[in-house]
Amino acid sequence: MRKARNFISAEFWPEAAEDTLRIARSYPSPENTWLRQVTSYWEMAASFVLRGALHEGLFFDASGEMYCVYAKFRPFLPEIRQKLPYFLLTVEKVILRTLEGRQRLERLERSLSRRRQKLAGRRAAVAATSAGFN
Repeated sequence: MRKARNFISAEFWPEAAEDTLRIARSYPSPENTWLRQVTSYWEMAASFVLRGALHEGLFFDASGEMYCVYAKFRPFLPEIRQKLPYFLLTVEKVILRTLEGRQRLERLERSLSRRRQKLAGRRAAVAATSAGFN
């Protein structure tokens, strides 16, 4: 699970829905396994909240990673859901149902946007200095 979490949080930066769909279609591959592990874990955890098995406030206090995962995929969800209709649907319900959850999501979206910009800048710098030998 640590490799899966690292892949989703640090290595995988989708730029379009197709980036996620490509991994979803690449069964069996490590990336496909990691995507399924992380998203199904958070879907299961969110379902505990929706079904009343886990106190929503307690879950909010301990589930920051779920918000990051959702924020990373959110810009592409309409297109992803054309092929995978239930992708992060339970997670979305939990996140969007409270003001506190929506505010956390907004903060994380701004943070991820800055991180994407930094990564893009690093890639551009490497490309400019490597004479095409990436």
